[in-house]
This record gives sequence, C-alpha cells and structure tokens, in this order.
Amino acid sequence: MTGYYRPLVQQGAARPAHAFALAGGPLWFTHAERISRSEPSRVVSAVDIPDVWRDRLSAPRAPVAGLGMTHPQVMGILNVTPDSFSDGGKHAAFDSALNAGLAMVSAGAAIIDIGGESTRPGAEPVPDDEEIRRTAPVIAGLQGTTKAAISIDTRKHAVARAALDAGATLVNDVSGFTFDADLAPLCAERSAPVCIMHARGDPATMQDDPRYDDVRLDVYDFLETRVNALVDFGMPRGQILIDPGIGFGKTQAHNLALLENLSLFHGIGCAILLGVSRKGFIGRIGQAPDPETRFPGSIAVGLAALAQGVQVLRVHDVAETVQAVRLWNAVRQR
Repeated sequence: MTGYYRPLVQQGAARPAHAFALAGGPLWFTHAERISRSEPSRVVSAVDIPDVWRDRLSAPRAPVAGLGMTHPQVMGILNVTPDSFSDGGKHAAFDSALNAGLAMVSAGAAIIDIGGESTRPGAEPVPDDEEIRRTAPVIAGLQGTTKAAISIDTRKHAVARAALDAGATLVNDVSGFTFDADLAPLCAERSAPVCIMHARGDPATMQDDPRYDDVRLDVYDFLETRVNALVDFGMPRGQILIDPGIGFGKTQAHNLALLENLSLFHGIGCAILLGVSRKGFIGRIGQAPDPETRFPGSIAVGLAALAQGVQVLRVHDVAETVQAVRLWNAVRQR
C-alpha cells in the first residue's frame, strides 16, 4: 500500500457540493491527510483520493445486530467477573448482573456487552467452562426480558457458541480473532456480527513495553488484515465492527495518537467501535485515580470520537453517556 487517507471530518448544514459523506452519515469531508510510511504527510482534495479509498470512506454502513450505524449507538459494559479493574466484581452474581443489564437498557444502551474473563493488564486466562458458567445464564436472562442487542465479549469459540445459543447476537473478540482459530468459522457459520479489536500480546503481557513503527498504520494494517480474513470465511464486511483497542498493548502516547487519527480507520469500510471508558490514561490525564470517577473524562473522549464518525461507544457509565450523546446530537443537528 503506497498511502493511507485520513479524512478531515467536518459537520454542519453548510456543506459544499463537492463534499463526500463520511460512512454515509451526517458528517462529511472535502480533504484528507495522505499518510505514508516513507514520505511526509500532506493534505489532498477528496476528489484526488483513490477511488477504492474514497468509496470505503464514504459508503453507508449497514445495520449491525439490527442497529443503524448512521447515528451513534451506546454499548453498555457488563463484566460478570470477580476481578474487573473498573467495577471490582460488582456484577459477578447472576441477580446483580441481570439487574445491571436491565438498568443499562433502561438508561438507553442499545447493546449490552457481557464478559466473563477479565482483560485488564496482567489478567490470567479463565477456563472455558467457568467463562460459560458466568456468561450464558445472564445472556439468557437478558435475552428474554429486553430487545437490546446482546454481545459476548470472548476470545473462545466454545464460549461464543454457548452465548449464541443463549441469545447473544454479536461476538466481540479482543484478540482480533487470533486467539482461537475456530472462532471465526463459528461466527461465519452462525451469521453472527462480530467486533475485531487490536491488541498487542495477551492481557498478561500486553503492557510490557509495547512498541510500534507507526501505531496508527500498524493498527490499521492489523485490522484490515483481520477483516479480510473474516470476509474470506464468508462474513459480510458490513457485519464487522472494528476497534483500535485503546489501552491494549499501548502507551499513553499510542492511545492519544490513535484517538487523534480515528477517522483514518473508516478506510477499512467497517463501522468503528471505541472503548475508552475508565481507562488508565483517562485517570492519569484527568487526575482521577479511582476508575469509578472517570466518567467525565470518558465522555469527553467519546464525544471527540463521535466528531470523527465513530459509530459505537462502549462504556460503563451508560446513563451519563447517553445524555451526553443526546446533547451532542441536538447541537450538531441545529
């Protein structure tokens, strides 16, 4: 690949005739930054972007798990683990998890992402049967009481199979479908939408001196390669979400570089999911050592991401985020 194109995203009703829609939504661009591994970056007109890039940047994104991708969606995080970094195992018990999931839906979450294995830095793997024991009953309980989409956050095909059988509608793999070779074929066979996330290393080692040639382009290449692999398995590109994996094998500088360049990832042609909620860099920059006090910083980063066309925000603080997104939409649409 000779170059990458990051659209310089704009918004507003006063849109030039030569502007292109970003991912088929209300945001648009007239220019892009051309980024290369071997040449200085430069700004180019959108009409000079190669057709294959411009088509992927501007094409409408298909609905995923029944949810439209032309406006922001909020995914609520429901960790049913005893050792989550963010909530201290508050929802490890079934009743607590079910009530928390229903509260998220009531607060406006369109998707509930249920995870039974902690992926915090230093976390150890959980056996398949234990992960299933934690997640499948909660999925079944929520599936029977809400119309929200339900996602299973797992790297393992056995856990994903049990979750899909229980009523999950999306598989979210933090390993980008590199951990378990049987997971991608399962999702293709079951026509399950997926989310591919970038991570360097596994949770136990991912923060051990992570390095990149160019974090923006290295993450882009990984995600594009994994998307193409799933397409080769027969999965429609429109049913794949991509996540740059903020905090997964990245330093604070890496995280900020990715956040600054999020619009680059629209070039893969998939809807973008972003998970920054309560992450450590928010605590450091925002001077909030307690993860449960980081929702203002999490929302600030989330709204900045929406301005770059991100379609899904994965968050702990659903009610606060939904309120912020409603206000962001109201102001933007005036």
